[in-house]
Amino acid sequence: MKSQRILVLMHETLVPPENLSGVSQKQIDEFRTEYDVVQQLKSSGHQVRCLGLGDNLAELTAAIKDWRPHVAFNLAEEFQGRVSYDQHVVSFLELLRQPYTGCNPRGLMLSRDKALSKRLLSFNGIATPGFVVFTRGQRIVLPPELQFPLFVKSVSDDASLGIAQASIVHDMRKLKQRVGFIHEQTGSDALVEEFIPGRELYVGVIGNQRPQTYPVWEMDFGSSDKNGNAIATRKAKWDRNYRNRHVIGSHAAHRLAPSITKEIRSMALRGYRALSLTGYARMDFRLSQAGRLFLLEANANPCLTAKEDFATSAAHAGDDYASLLERIIRLGKAYQAELLS
Repeated sequence: MKSQRILVLMHETLVPPENLSGVSQKQIDEFRTEYDVVQQLKSSGHQVRCLGLGDNLAELTAAIKDWRPHVAFNLAEEFQGRVSYDQHVVSFLELLRQPYTGCNPRGLMLSRDKALSKRLLSFNGIATPGFVVFTRGQRIVLPPELQFPLFVKSVSDDASLGIAQASIVHDMRKLKQRVGFIHEQTGSDALVEEFIPGRELYVGVIGNQRPQTYPVWEMDFGSSDKNGNAIATRKAKWDRNYRNRHVIGSHAAHRLAPSITKEIRSMALRGYRALSLTGYARMDFRLSQAGRLFLLEANANPCLTAKEDFATSAAHAGDDYASLLERIIRLGKAYQAELLS
């Protein structure tokens, strides 16, 4: 791809430095994705500008008007402190007729609302754990079809916010405690779903009208796994010391039957389309101990750090980091909002 003017959008606190000299590992972990993307785009010969978004869009409007970027590379995951506002940033870009990378506003909204997305998945015949949503102040009464153990999480937040081993509950007392915790700590409704012991599998999907899957990836919980009951807690995903201590990582899924591989890729594509996703996404699954697949949720615009799941699975398929970012840019420039049905 010839040199492009690329405006990289991110949170105002995550604008990376030009180099990592004198920067602590803890600081690097905060902006690792932004740094990796910006450095690779520059290495690929593009003209790159970073724009940190805070609580208004005036600077974004000015940057687009004055610099006329070929594409906005969207790494913004929130706006005005709200993760649910990320969809409005891309809606604004569409109003400005500015090409951008990643998912469209409808896909962001549908995948963000975990309860709504699960209803859409079920409507389309895609297996997902049974669930119920509890709002603040609502009496906690379980539907008869939901049996312990259950899993409690926020209905809208991502990045494993509020998820710990205590999210798996085995009785009504613990359930009430955890629902209250989600209400207080995340400020969102609590989604309570059937817990599926087993393997945690991820499938990267990339594309607009003709999406494709990357190889099936697996979360290896190392010494933290107890009979398939380990989950992707916030510590398991983001705490470097905890991950090193328990030897937690991810890799290409081993010893999957061909029929399971075929089924999980088919479910990933069906879920991607059911939720109107475009650009790229990571679909999260559990493979039960009985060999049944469940689609847990879809993550639009997943982490693009060079050594994280999405990029490493892409590299396994032949799309190295540079190629992956170029592909994402091409998809962003080719996306046409009016074709989303």
